[in-house]
Amino acid sequence: MDLVLNVADQYVLTPYVYPSSWPEEGALRQIITLLVVTNLGAAVLYLGLGWLSYQFIFDHNLMKHPQFLKNQVRREIKYAMTSLPIISIPTVALFFFEVRGYSKLYDNVEESTMGWPFLLFSMISFLLFTDGCIYWIHRFLHHKRIYKHFHKPHHVWKIPTPFASHAFHPLDGFLQGLPYHIYPFLFPLHKVLYLALYIFVNIWTVSIHDGDYRVPGPLQEVVNGAAHHTDHHLFFDVNYGQYFTLWDRIGGSYRNPSVLEGNGPLDCIRRLMAEGKISSSEDNADTNGYANSGTKSKEQ
Repeated sequence: MDLVLNVADQYVLTPYVYPSSWPEEGALRQIITLLVVTNLGAAVLYLGLGWLSYQFIFDHNLMKHPQFLKNQVRREIKYAMTSLPIISIPTVALFFFEVRGYSKLYDNVEESTMGWPFLLFSMISFLLFTDGCIYWIHRFLHHKRIYKHFHKPHHVWKIPTPFASHAFHPLDGFLQGLPYHIYPFLFPLHKVLYLALYIFVNIWTVSIHDGDYRVPGPLQEVVNGAAHHTDHHLFFDVNYGQYFTLWDRIGGSYRNPSVLEGNGPLDCIRRLMAEGKISSSEDNADTNGYANSGTKSKEQ
């Protein structure tokens, strides 16, 4: 994060946020910079990626589903934009320790004893480490004594849009993002690769909420995509994984996506249209009466 901090400090924030007389290595100056950069970066990534996915990938027919809520997109955005600034506070504390040199982040490939091959290894290990950690954190958040206080707001969105991707309770969002920040304190990681992985993580988080259920055939059993994660929203206690299905299989929580069995959300919509319960021209506002009286999910 010190790479971003230095650019923002030199070209953007001085002297508009704080005077140039403040020492560059001063803790207050660094914390203010990190707060500004983290909040702006989170908003840009969330709104930018969410808008692109919503416009060009998300199937808007899903908004006709009985469990799609009235004004859902607006509510998702409002909840996320309220939570992200709160999540940024403990996140900035971790970034501050990184900038102060307490992590194992490094600048040059030559600093690694294994050179370029280690970059590939660290990328794979980052994904495996964070996937395993998030699986167990996610399951913990589903514990009956924890769930209603922190994770339940994210499950309001039974048929999520890309904007649901970051619509978490602040503590929920921070805990599920914590493995990404812990990794560089435990294992060496190139700073540029860390930034790239951070952006990838946000892209992936949006993608598993985008309603695009297509996954190349050979990867359907391995990759935890939107089809798997949509079933998590619908059926509550399955498919907790982030990237892969490995831990769901180990933990006994794997469910083959209903969309692959011809029983997914779009199949439901087609059946309701065939039965005349919704029409092809109806918008979501017209189906909300049916939505509130329709079949309840397992969680409900």
